[in-house]
Amino acid sequence: MNEISHTQFFKTQKAQEVEVKDIIADVYHALTEKGYDPVNQIVGYIMSGDPTYITSYNGARSLVMKVERDEIIEELLGDYINRNLKNR
Repeated sequence: MNEISHTQFFKTQKAQEVEVKDIIADVYHALTEKGYDPVNQIVGYIMSGDPTYITSYNGARSLVMKVERDEIIEELLGDYINRNLKNR
């Protein structure tokens, strides 16, 4: 039996970090494959917070709920600015 005076070691696996851009891409593809307009559906989700705007197909709804909506907006706006406004 172990002595209670000894420290036990516990090691956990670090959770895999999910990139917001990868989630957006996966959600986009799932919505497109199911015949939805991905822009309208993603905007609906961001504006309302209602996850039913995102299909559950291929786990897209679960994925999109892993990140905050403001993180999605930040990623999309940052990409837009980098592509369209930085070189003006």
